[in-house]
Amino acid sequence: MQNAIRRIEIKTKRLSQNIFAGQYHSAFRGRGMSFAEVREYQYGDDVRDIDWNVTARFNRPYVKIFEEERELTVMLLIDVSGSLDFGTRGESKRQIMAEIAATLAFSAIFNNDKIGVIFFSNEIEKFIPPKKGKRHILHIIKELTEYEPKHKLTDIGKAVGFLNRVVKRRCTTFLISDFYDLNDYERELALCSKKHDTIAIQLYDVFAKQLPDVGLLMVSDAETGKEILIDTSDSRLRHKYAADWIDKQVTLKNIFKNCRVDNVSIATNEDFVVPLLNLFKQRA
Repeated sequence: MQNAIRRIEIKTKRLSQNIFAGQYHSAFRGRGMSFAEVREYQYGDDVRDIDWNVTARFNRPYVKIFEEERELTVMLLIDVSGSLDFGTRGESKRQIMAEIAATLAFSAIFNNDKIGVIFFSNEIEKFIPPKKGKRHILHIIKELTEYEPKHKLTDIGKAVGFLNRVVKRRCTTFLISDFYDLNDYERELALCSKKHDTIAIQLYDVFAKQLPDVGLLMVSDAETGKEILIDTSDSRLRHKYAADWIDKQVTLKNIFKNCRVDNVSIATNEDFVVPLLNLFKQRA
């Protein structure tokens, strides 16, 4: 397990330093503008920025200079429900999620931002309050790789509702999940998006889009434990399965649009760097 933690640390730290650092800074801005200093008025300065007290004192015009309040608080909402253990391309959704979360965490730390984590299933599994520092990051990576959830179902609404209660100031929130949730979470997500800058990252396995033609196959719901025998050689079944996936994606995209949540979908068989980087560029 220590080797896995070290491997994730090395890979994601390198990605954050070499690829994501500049894009992260541009994509996720601070809380606003704060006063930095005054200087003499120059041609082209906005007269609304004139500091009249200083101007009166020195008998010549001075303007206020503002700078961005850069420091952010970043919260990772990590889905640890049973369905995340599924994977058909070498790595499970949970393993890919750990790498994405670690990359975001290192990007935050390199920009001097705080980072916190909420692990959720159908309950709030674990809350790591936001802090800075390498020791804090290593603790997060350890939890990402070793945490054993106590429940298997999914309740996204409960997770974002908890975030809204415990994090009072505006933060940047990454909701990372496969979004296999039968509950209605749109209202809670909309409230979260109004309070926090919210980004959804959907992880999915390629088998979620299309069933392979391998004959009889016993499939099991990782969250409920329910099993069913299906005949994947039936073309009508495969067609319906693919159509259901498209319908679910359309519904999910509509939820994100209605809630004004930026989002990206990442398959377990693709390099997450490209879609994540494209998301950052779009926001910048």
